Amino acid sequence: MGRDERDRRSLELGGVRFIGGETAALNFRKDVLAGLSRPQKSLPPKYFYDAAGSRLFERICRLREYYPTRTELSVTKKNLRAIARFAGKGCALLEYGSGESLKTRLLIRALRPSVYMPVDISAAALRAAAKRLVRDFPGLGVVAITADFSQPLAIPAYRGAARRVVYFPGSTIGNLTHEEAHAFLKMTRGQVGPRGAMLVGVDLKKDANVLHAAYNDAQGVTAAFNLNLLARINRELGGDFSLRRFAHYAFYNPLGGRIEMHLVARDAHRANIGNYRFSFDRGESIHTENSYKYSVPEFERLATSAGFEPAKCWTDPRGWFGLFGLLAA
Repeated sequence: MGRDERDRRSLELGGVRFIGGETAALNFRKDVLAGLSRPQKSLPPKYFYDAAGSRLFERICRLREYYPTRTELSVTKKNLRAIARFAGKGCALLEYGSGESLKTRLLIRALRPSVYMPVDISAAALRAAAKRLVRDFPGLGVVAITADFSQPLAIPAYRGAARRVVYFPGSTIGNLTHEEAHAFLKMTRGQVGPRGAMLVGVDLKKDANVLHAAYNDAQGVTAAFNLNLLARINRELGGDFSLRRFAHYAFYNPLGGRIEMHLVARDAHRANIGNYRFSFDRGESIHTENSYKYSVPEFERLATSAGFEPAKCWTDPRGWFGLFGLLAA
């Protein structure tokens, strides 16, 4: 009996298997140095989510101003039976991002997947979440994959699953440009296969004042989340960034249809990462995140162009958030 076969049998009885994570630290350093060397300095938003960043994001999700989490949760609860019918019980459920949220637990309870495979770039957050899920769902087989889900993944195959379904909640797809989102959806279409499907959360277009408040909360939690990216560079890469010399800045760009998030230098100064030195003018920014917003027709056209058939769209009464059910065409 080969290793994969032994793993499959053990997972049928419940348990967790961890895969990947060896190159994450090297990629972080490479991406940070490359991003800070560009004329418009930038840092990939996927690196927000170390242990400290994940805790701060959990706080953001509970803020009064931050509507996406509670709106998506209400949409999921209200339509859970229909979502389960669409996905199919006993499927192999892949989730891009953390696997411990309430939405995930609702879906696992409704679908009873043959195997649950969360994919996350943060190994620490992934391990903690996977262990809690195995404890709370006895008999659930979990394959926890530490990887960058925006890149091609080697997903193990397990027999007994009716189909492969990717779950991508939380509107994280909005962090990608339209070109990147198209490539990502096309890659996901290849991963789920000809009988597969995808459930993806999308933040919809709305009043710009609502968007502004969501990314500029009164308690300053989003600012701390943004600045933690520099603190992570200091902790993990030996940087000497002074967080007090940067200010959080987020605004809605109506022409681009996106929120932009930046860290703006309060004064002219230099910062170092090992032997690399970076100069900042007063007012110069590090672009840390885009969050694109879509109309329903816009996202359906994007999904269609990537090889999916938009089959379902569940939204809240205000039309603020959409959970799309996509079928591999």
